[in-house]
Amino acid sequence: MSVMVPIRVIDYGHRMKLSPELEAAFNKQVTYEFAASMVYRQLAIEVEQMDLPGMANWLRRQADEEIVHANKFIDHLADRGNRPVIGAIAQPQVPEGDSVKDIFDAALQHEQKVSESIRELYRAAEKDGDLDSRPLLNWFLSEQIEEEAVVSEIVGRVRLVADDGPGLLRLDQELSSRPLRPTEPTAAN
Repeated sequence: MSVMVPIRVIDYGHRMKLSPELEAAFNKQVTYEFAASMVYRQLAIEVEQMDLPGMANWLRRQADEEIVHANKFIDHLADRGNRPVIGAIAQPQVPEGDSVKDIFDAALQHEQKVSESIRELYRAAEKDGDLDSRPLLNWFLSEQIEEEAVVSEIVGRVRLVADDGPGLLRLDQELSSRPLRPTEPTAAN
């Protein structure tokens, strides 16, 4: 004879909700990711003006990826019962298209700022004792290492070719092959 033991379900009235301070920090990151998208869009415009459509394509794809990142933070907030809010986004400040090197140097500097912002968010979550944010933030820490490495490699290659027209066109062609990824989740994602 088996005895059924009732399982006690405790309703805490929330879904692992973030503290108000941490919610504000995550919403700040949401805004920062959308701002990063605008920076990459503006950089794409600058290289389009230089007749480098492959580089513009790469930068537009990077802008789309920043929206994917913002959506990950939005989903995290919503899944935990918090309210995602997009803050004010200023006009992107990027170098006017004088040189490809300046454009990709600006992209690298921006990625470094995003990396530090993610580290600050991680430290805030740790301080708050929020273990549930670790998987997401660990993913972003790894993602930022990759992001900086890729842009750094492009910067290095741009420096190698300098103003060599055929070299720039070859790099432009190579960067044109970056595939389009949707910014919103699909059934396949």
